[in-house]
Amino acid sequence: MNKQWLAGILSAWALLSAGTGQAQMVNLQQAIDMSLNADPRIQEREQLVEQARAMLEEAQGNNGLRLNANLFVGLAPKVEGGFYQGGATSGGIPRNDAYDWKGLSDWTALQFSIVKPLYTFGKIERYVDAAKGNIDVKRQDVRLQRGDTVLDVSRAYYGYLTARDTRRMLEDVRTKVNNAVAQVEKWLKADNGQATQSDLYELQAKRALLNKYFSQAQAVETVSLNGLKTLTGLGLDGSLDVADDGLNPVPLPAVSLADLQGKAITSRPEMAQLEAGLSARRALVAAKKAEMYPNIYAGVVGSFAYASRRDRLDNPYVYDPFNHAGLTPVVGVKWDLAFDVVPARVAQAQAELDALLAKNRFALAGIPFEVAETYTQMQAYHIAQQELAAGAAAARRWMVASYADFNAGLEKPDRVAEALRTYATTQAEYLLTVNEYNMHVARLAKVTGDYK
Repeated sequence: MNKQWLAGILSAWALLSAGTGQAQMVNLQQAIDMSLNADPRIQEREQLVEQARAMLEEAQGNNGLRLNANLFVGLAPKVEGGFYQGGATSGGIPRNDAYDWKGLSDWTALQFSIVKPLYTFGKIERYVDAAKGNIDVKRQDVRLQRGDTVLDVSRAYYGYLTARDTRRMLEDVRTKVNNAVAQVEKWLKADNGQATQSDLYELQAKRALLNKYFSQAQAVETVSLNGLKTLTGLGLDGSLDVADDGLNPVPLPAVSLADLQGKAITSRPEMAQLEAGLSARRALVAAKKAEMYPNIYAGVVGSFAYASRRDRLDNPYVYDPFNHAGLTPVVGVKWDLAFDVVPARVAQAQAELDALLAKNRFALAGIPFEVAETYTQMQAYHIAQQELAAGAAAARRWMVASYADFNAGLEKPDRVAEALRTYATTQAEYLLTVNEYNMHVARLAKVTGDYK
């Protein structure tokens, strides 16, 4: 058994998440469709899209009416009489008893303003543009996760078929090895010279190794099927079977490398994500620069206060904070500027934009390489599985012929042991290679942006 294959299947299992459902028999596409609907990782990223939409609504809402109000109830000193000595309402000398205790009065006050921005020098518009770009970035995250889910399902599906076919093959070989051991023991007991004790030891050693690989295949088969059930939302307690009778190579994509590379540049979610991210970052830089300028606004401001145990002061030149009412429309200019902070925020946004530009340049170079690497590996595995298919067929014919001759007493035990070992090794390598080839075809679809 190949340790990389076992590790690959186990790592696929580690990515899985739980769910429940009814038993079904599915092919690969059906398993993919079920998983795309059930995967919580996709649902998580879809909720992040909704969060980005809410951020857009927040940015747009900054252009609407704004209310700033403060209402409180407190206590104030009690006062009776007018502005002048003795409580007179006119003439005379102003009162000087401000700190004489006469009791307390309730005091209710309200200050408020309702304003609407008229012009913000582009701040709101740029933040809105940045929020729109953020939505597009999060949408591409959904596409990326869908591609990862499809790859996980393919890995579990092909891994299960590989393990099942390997287990079936090893079961067949193990039966023949057991029969060969029994035959050699029979010959040794008869002492007819057709076998030696070392022949028995060789067969027993190879049987032990075969049993180990058989046990491994059983474990991987179970883990892969459990992983597939979990990915599709059926859960570990569900019952699932695959429609394919065995592992077969998928058709080789009949597309040139140049076409695949061009498709990846235009279709990969990362490219759309970079484009949206660049747009958002440019808008954010412009918004940070606009923070240097004020906001022009229009609205209404007002103030109201009432203290029931204080006589009202009606002198228009004297403001009475305890008993008054006022309301006026306003047009104003408001700055909220931290001189040393705004340039730092602009520099931060510019640095993030420059980093994204660098990432874009790397993607333009790296994506064609990634496509070429996957394409080349796919082609190599396609040739390898064809060669191994012929080799495995020849090895099986050798095993069948050698085993028949052995039973007839015409073949030595060591030769039939070698035939059995060669068939098991070649067939296992063929199945592993088909699995790798099929996965490279699936990866090629992902790296060229086929998954929506």
